[in-house]
Amino acid sequence: MRGEGFPGDGQAPLPDAVFLVTAGPEQVRDELARIPGPAVRLAHAVYRASAHLHGQAGPQSRRQLLALDAARFGDLGLSARIAAAPVGDGADMADTAWSVAWATGSTVDHRFRHALVGHSERVCSVATGLVEGRPVAVTCSSDDRTVRVWDLATGQPVGELPVGDSEVRAVATGVLRGRTVAVGGSRDGSVQVWDLATGHRLGDPLTGHTEVVATVATAVLDARLHAISGSRDGTVRIWDLTTCRLVGEALTGDNGPVQRLATAVMEGRPVVVVWSWDGTVRVWDLATRQPLGSFLADCAAGVPALATAQLDGRPVAVTGSQDGSVRVWDLATGQPVGEPLAGSTEAVYALATGSVQGRPVVVGGCMDGTVRVWDLAAGQPVGEPLAGHVDGVWAVATAVVDGRTVAVSGGNEDGEARVWDLSPARPVTGVPRGHTGEVRAVAAGQVDGRPVAVTSSRDGTVRVWGLAAGRPCAEPVISPPQPVDALATAVVDGRPAVLTGSWEAVVRVWDLATGRPLGEPLVGHTGQVQSLAVATLGGTAVALAGCRDATVLVWDLATRRPISAPLTGHYGSVGSVATAELEGRTVAVTGSLDTTVRLSDLACGTPVGSPLTGRIGLVNAMARTVATAQVQGRAVAVVGGWDATVQVWDLASREPVGKLHTLHTDWVQAVATGVVNGRPVAVSGSRDRTVRMWDLTDGRPLGSPLAFPGPVRALTLCQDGRLVVGFGWEVAVLTPR
Repeated sequence: MRGEGFPGDGQAPLPDAVFLVTAGPEQVRDELARIPGPAVRLAHAVYRASAHLHGQAGPQSRRQLLALDAARFGDLGLSARIAAAPVGDGADMADTAWSVAWATGSTVDHRFRHALVGHSERVCSVATGLVEGRPVAVTCSSDDRTVRVWDLATGQPVGELPVGDSEVRAVATGVLRGRTVAVGGSRDGSVQVWDLATGHRLGDPLTGHTEVVATVATAVLDARLHAISGSRDGTVRIWDLTTCRLVGEALTGDNGPVQRLATAVMEGRPVVVVWSWDGTVRVWDLATRQPLGSFLADCAAGVPALATAQLDGRPVAVTGSQDGSVRVWDLATGQPVGEPLAGSTEAVYALATGSVQGRPVVVGGCMDGTVRVWDLAAGQPVGEPLAGHVDGVWAVATAVVDGRTVAVSGGNEDGEARVWDLSPARPVTGVPRGHTGEVRAVAAGQVDGRPVAVTSSRDGTVRVWGLAAGRPCAEPVISPPQPVDALATAVVDGRPAVLTGSWEAVVRVWDLATGRPLGEPLVGHTGQVQSLAVATLGGTAVALAGCRDATVLVWDLATRRPISAPLTGHYGSVGSVATAELEGRTVAVTGSLDTTVRLSDLACGTPVGSPLTGRIGLVNAMARTVATAQVQGRAVAVVGGWDATVQVWDLASREPVGKLHTLHTDWVQAVATGVVNGRPVAVSGSRDRTVRMWDLTDGRPLGSPLAFPGPVRALTLCQDGRLVVGFGWEVAVLTPR
């Protein structure tokens, strides 16, 4: 069966949904490669978006991820067809299966080729080269202590380089006697060299620095490959890689630790450009080891970025910094060239240069998780920022793959490296955009009788979404002074409202219909607000806020005054707040960084019984990891922790209900309770990029885990059973089938 998966253009039939779900990755790639015409762009983009996740997954997970990514690209019809594609014996189509109602696509892009998945922690440096004619990337993570090599054409791993006990923090590549080598700078001050064809280390580590080697580069000097290393000890050292010996004395200055360095050719001489901690940029002649000049980069010190290029026949340096500035400098004069490159408002951690269709470009990795590209000659951005990393981009490099220039970027929290096609191509249109930063909290509510979802993000906005249409229904978007970590919805003064808690020591109340503030903020905290809940106490709506100062404050939402003294007992940040009805009284159920869950009587503000302290694990102080429910007449709490477990507790007996759930593989960042298809359920979202569901009556898992392209930080179950999930920068709404 063909032609039902994507809209055709009359040139060739496109694969159908069943083929995409059941065929192997190589089959799908081959099938898509044979199809001409622009219609295949959407097919390629949807399949590539999460291919690094679903390529080795079973048909059920592949179907779900493809359906989600089709929705992220704005094709809900395709998403529905993929979700309906039969796989296996049909048991997966039971009433615990889900369909994607809609999703945002802030981090999907037709220029994305594939992800390089293998590091478990931040990728701090990337370099590229050719091994036996094939382009490769070398990535390192000092946190997971690995250096990995990847085939850039396929995205597949080539191998892992031996590092011993070293934490390699920087890598570069070069050609030594006809063989491509990688050079690594380590935390212990040593420099290592590997043959990329064999994966073997060449000789013993090169020693001489007394502190961390923060940056490395290579250059050809007297027809021999040299490595240049910069250290926090304030020195730059030059090593002849043919003899594995230090060349001359170290280059020193009075400008503090060396942050970044890059090599260039100036008037036929190889030079090294060195950026020190105080923002001073120095240029040294590598042959004579004499300084050629210096200048002070006009940007903040901290974690700078540095690259070199040729612009109109002259060597230039490109610098980026914590304040978001990106400048181009003439290396001969030390003067800025043109105006700063526009577009970046966040810290620029990494820079690389290359050429696209004969024009010089600079690629920047930014703290906001984006990769930005500028035309170096024109000084203008090229296309929209490339988004896909969950957190800051710490490393970038460029290469040529199949005749096309690509960028390789290394991320922070996700541990991924991503490969992007920089060659111009017509974009896929109609992609629904949303937040431009990590989604931190999700809540459900109603506006004019319509169900809505409310989401907050690191981008500093709170958005209100119509659950049916998937479009913002409150304008303008709510913009609190700081990113919001906690949300709760309520009715205040007869108006639908959302409460927001952030790094401020206040709770703000906003009109959901207009996005405007409702009255004065709720004050009284001495620490950051990390969690919120709303309850009814004696017919009065009250708000509860858990704080970094280990207290919980409770206000009357009508009078905006505290109803009691702060609830105390915790000695760590209160990151989770919920309420329950227990033996005729309303209680607060609070989870803390002190690893306990405590109960407090809201009417009098006193503790109720002893805390829940069994095998709870470290209750996440930065996410909603406690939820409550009534199950067969008893009040229960569902608790998720940093130990990747989910536990259900009977609040009356203080005893666990059933077995400990250990199906997640990373910390549980969000839990929620509700009713789905008539069953009381608990739902948990994890940093392992999955959502799992349990039947609260018998504790058994319901259906297959739901996979997502990013860590799941926030979720909620609506009254009608719809599931709202915040993963990475995105928001998705799923409906039970």
